Order: sequence, then C-alpha cells, then structure tokens
Amino acid sequence: MRMSFWVWTGLAVLILGNSLYVCAEFGAVGVRRSKVRRLAEDGNWFARRLLPFVESGPALDRYVGASQIGITVTSLALGALGQATVTPDIAPILANWLSLRPETAFSVATVSVLIVLTAVQLVIGELVPKAIALQYPTGTALATVLPMRWSLAVFRPFLLILNGSANAALRIVGISAESHRHLHSPEEIELLIAESRDGGLLEPEEQERLHRALRLRLRTAGDLMVPRDRLTMVPANATWDDLVRVVTASPFSRLPVYRDTPERIIGTLRVKDLVNRYVVDGPQPLDRLIGPLIPIASTLPADRVIGQLREHRVHQALVVDAAGAALGIVTIQDVLTELLGRNPAGAQA
Repeated sequence: MRMSFWVWTGLAVLILGNSLYVCAEFGAVGVRRSKVRRLAEDGNWFARRLLPFVESGPALDRYVGASQIGITVTSLALGALGQATVTPDIAPILANWLSLRPETAFSVATVSVLIVLTAVQLVIGELVPKAIALQYPTGTALATVLPMRWSLAVFRPFLLILNGSANAALRIVGISAESHRHLHSPEEIELLIAESRDGGLLEPEEQERLHRALRLRLRTAGDLMVPRDRLTMVPANATWDDLVRVVTASPFSRLPVYRDTPERIIGTLRVKDLVNRYVVDGPQPLDRLIGPLIPIASTLPADRVIGQLREHRVHQALVVDAAGAALGIVTIQDVLTELLGRNPAGAQA
C-alpha cells in the first residue's frame, strides 16, 4: 500500500507536469505582447520575467521548444512508470477475473494501462489545460513562467541540438524556419473583431470603427480629399477688401491661395494670422501671410497621409496628380470622417 501510494503520486505528478507544459506553450503563444509589456512597466515581477520571451522570436522559439520537450518527457515517463508499476499489479487480477494465462493477462494489462493512462493524460494533461490557456492566456503565461525558466536551463543542451536539427530539416525541404510571431493579417483581425463583438466585448459602434480603421489602408488621398472645385480659395493678387470679403463670408479657418489658375495652389492662409497681423500692423500684402502647404500624391494610401501630416506638423496637405497640378485638399478632419463615419464638425480646414 505504501509503495502503491508513491506510484499513484508519481503518476499524478507526471500528468500535472504535462498539463503545466501545455499551459505554458499555449499561454506564451496566445498572450498579447503589449499587455505583458504594460504589466512589466507597472512593476509586475512575473511579467518582467516573461517579457523577454514574448518580445523576441528566437526566445519564444526556445520557450515553446522547452515546453514541447517537457510534454514529451512527461508523457514517456508516465507510460514507462505505468507499465513498470501498475501493469504487474493488475495482471494477476485480470488473470483471476478472466481466467487467463499469466502471459496473456500481462499483455491485456499492458494494453489496458496504456489506454487508461493515455485517456487520462489527454483529458487532464492536454485538453483541459489547453482550454484554460486559450481562455486566460495572460494569467496562464505569468503563472507558468518560473517553472519554464527552470526548464529552459535544464533543457538548454537538448534545445540547441533539436532546434538546430529541425531548422536543418526545414532547409533541406526548402522551407524557411520562421520564428513564432504574434502576427495577424487584416482579414484575421476582422474575424477577431467579429468574434469579440459576438462574445459581448465590443459594441456595434466600436466594431464598425475598427473595421473602418482596417479599411483605411485601402483608401487613398484622392479618395479622402475635398476636390478643388469645392474649395473656398483666394487668388494671390487679391486686394485687401476682396480678401476680407472672402474671409468674412467663409466659415473656414484656413483658405488655399492660388496664383493665376486654381490648379496652381501655392499655400494656405490662416484667418487667425490675418486678424493678428491686421490688429498689429494694419492691412498687409497677402504674400506675407501665406503659409506652406505640403504636396502629396493622390495615390498615397490614407494611413500614410496621417504620417505625412504628423511628420510635417500640419493639419492639411495639397493633393496633386502626377504632373503636379492641384486636385484638392486633404485634412485631418477628412481622415477622421473616414474613421468615424460622420463629419466631425469640421470644414475644409
């Protein structure tokens, strides 16, 4: 009985060890890197130890490799222990119950023990921990990081040999050995967004905004711009009275300025600058009030339009064709309209 207690304890420990490695593998692969980084910055001790593995592809490869070695070792040890200890104990019982010869009873006991241990290991050591890790990846990854760091130290020589062998085998068949990465295509992200809404984590409005953000990459500056014929513009040679008349009648805070023809937009006039200069110095020539207007190609993707505006620290840009002729103006408000699906109480500028 005493021997039997330690045998069953050993079997239970091996099954739990298998479940730990399964949790560690699925937790590390499923956890969000940004969330671990934020927890580490907030001082979480476990997150700081997990972060180096989820931020580096090769490190995550070693982490997953160690968990796979652990799963294999515990599975083999479980089978060996069961065959060495449980089978001899139940073989005589089967021989008496089923009136079998000792050799036959031992074979039946061997198969029975293998089936039972495999079923228990599959349920408790594989399926249950996998479901837990997929549902709670962050907590699972943090809870298993310490035993995994110890396992990495123990399995290090085996990891070098096995990972090297696997990479060599992949190269032989012409497949690149890619590291584990938390990457999703836009289509996969849209599926994740839909699943999050179905699970009650997103409101319909939030889902729509996220879809619009993903579709932004398919739009261009030409799609978002206000066309030239819809702009309120002022000629560069406008008199002061004409300029004041246009500014007074316009609700916009910035007005494009053109020279000779509307296709030659040379800059922008801020109404605020006009008023400030008038208060200080009186009427001023328009040339002194014109601000720069950066040109961007009409084919520039909409998500890169934001980058251009931020890089130059401006609110609007001039959209031009291949010949450099002005087609219209695109502003931050235009991009927000595309994202939010409504006009954010703005104007041309």
